[in-house]
Amino acid sequence: MQRYLLVLKLFWSTAIAAELEYRLNFLIASLSSLTNLSGSLFGLFLFYRTGYEFQGWNWEEALIVLGIFTLLKGFSSTFLIPNLNKIVEQVQEGTLDFVLLKPISSQFWLSARTVSPWGLPDLVFGMIIIFYAGFRLGLNWSNYLLSLIPICFGIIILYSLWFMLGATSIWFVKVYNVTEVLRGLLEAGRFPMVAYPALYRFFFTFIVPVAFLTTIPSQTLLDRVQFSWIFSSGILAIALLFTSNRFWRFATRFYTSASS
Repeated sequence: MQRYLLVLKLFWSTAIAAELEYRLNFLIASLSSLTNLSGSLFGLFLFYRTGYEFQGWNWEEALIVLGIFTLLKGFSSTFLIPNLNKIVEQVQEGTLDFVLLKPISSQFWLSARTVSPWGLPDLVFGMIIIFYAGFRLGLNWSNYLLSLIPICFGIIILYSLWFMLGATSIWFVKVYNVTEVLRGLLEAGRFPMVAYPALYRFFFTFIVPVAFLTTIPSQTLLDRVQFSWIFSSGILAIALLFTSNRFWRFATRFYTSASS
């Protein structure tokens, strides 16, 4: 474990140093994040401006869902998407050979090799929205601490989905179009699940588990979720993480190295 932590520190320090050579990009990323967030807030405002409410969700409670969605979006932009793009590049260029030969888990290497600070604005804006809405609702620190459990499970679920998608590049090489489809489906998480018809709620809960990413953590923060949902979220996270590892092992059997 200590060796992996040292490698992780080396990975992230070099990646951040390389990215900070273009510091203007951080300002551009912040403005882009702020613009996207403003659009999301405006879209949510259109529902509530006439007094309409999603069933059982007032304005501040819906803001918490949007805040957690923004938080996960920032996490994806910071840790997941940069590494997913690298997997595709390494398969195309044949440099995946060198990763597979290293005396370290190839999944760890591919998942943590780089980090992008340009997703940090979304992380910050997401936390600001969550704390603002929580302050308006009178939530205490125990609510926030409890909600960390399903949020961590949501991060694991999100990572597992992204990594398995990146692993398919061994067969399909270019998976950018597929990532856009997944990104579009995950956009449904910006609203509570009750905002969608029953068929869509079933799809976003049991087919593409969007509900486990935003709605269930939000309900936990609001102290109105059944323990069975948190438990199910944990089981799903562990199952998907295990599946992602097995799927990667299976995919590498079909990888044709640059030297063969």
